[in-house]
Amino acid sequence: MIAPEGGRDSVFMRSALAEAVAAGAAGEVPVGAVLVRGEDIIATGANKPISACDPTAHAEIEALRAGARTMGGYRLTDTTLYVTLEPCVMCAAAIVHARVRRLVFGAFDPRAGGAGSIANVFALPGLNHRVDVFGGVLMQECARLLQEFFAQRRD
Repeated sequence: MIAPEGGRDSVFMRSALAEAVAAGAAGEVPVGAVLVRGEDIIATGANKPISACDPTAHAEIEALRAGARTMGGYRLTDTTLYVTLEPCVMCAAAIVHARVRRLVFGAFDPRAGGAGSIANVFALPGLNHRVDVFGGVLMQECARLLQEFFAQRRD
């Protein structure tokens, strides 16, 4: 994992947190993502597998799909994806295939994380693209949002 790019990562992670809040308000697990190129957010995504009846509609996938439409192709080179929760294995593989340059995530996911918690997709030998990965940006805020969501569900 590489060092964050100063306060820039926190600024964009706050945008991802806003997407996560919207997902939670819609009854989805509160995970949000933003795709950045240069200094601009070019796509956003929020979890919506329940409302979309789509098990692949994770925040990262939604942001990658929107980014591909914005850029006119699936190769999202020179982009950074900010996501509030460590991507699962499915999302990690999609990030590699999309050629995202950099991934920044908030909370670690010890049950399903594909960036080192249960597996590290980004370190698999033989992949034709490498993603620079950094976790833990605004980790407490990202984790708290998830914890509060699940605590309400249990009550």
